Amino acid sequence: MKQKQLAPLMIHHNLSNFTWQSNSATKSGSLDLRIGLGKRPRERDLEARDLAGLVKEIHMAKERFGLPESAPVLSCYEAGRDGFWLHRYLQTQEVANLVVDSASIEVNRRKRRAKTDRMDVGKLLTMLMRYHQGEKKVWSIVACSQPEDEDQRQLHVI
Repeated sequence: MKQKQLAPLMIHHNLSNFTWQSNSATKSGSLDLRIGLGKRPRERDLEARDLAGLVKEIHMAKERFGLPESAPVLSCYEAGRDGFWLHRYLQTQEVANLVVDSASIEVNRRKRRAKTDRMDVGKLLTMLMRYHQGEKKVWSIVACSQPEDEDQRQLHVI
């Protein structure tokens, strides 16, 4: 008898200097971004670098979408000023995280609109789902460096 896989919680983190936006959803079908019984994605602002708040938000999102605590968590954020320390932290919390090259995110060229954070929410959650369903060329993943290598690149740390 084949064991049923739990639907994952998918989270896109939008990181800025003062606030982090956490956008979460789950899926019901192959590419059906069911946001828990027809609900919209959960969008929450957190104070930047509030790790306890981030962990709490993951638990609250699971609760909202009716997922058990054992449900897997898939997340992503665009590479930027925060480097890779958040990626390493999320891995310690059993979150399968990806750091994405922002230049590799698809933009509809016919509409000729700039890529904005509001446009990113649904698109990045859908792209995260597509990536984890095997479509590996949906975007470029940034190779995460070791903490020692990262410190060498930031002269103000020395």
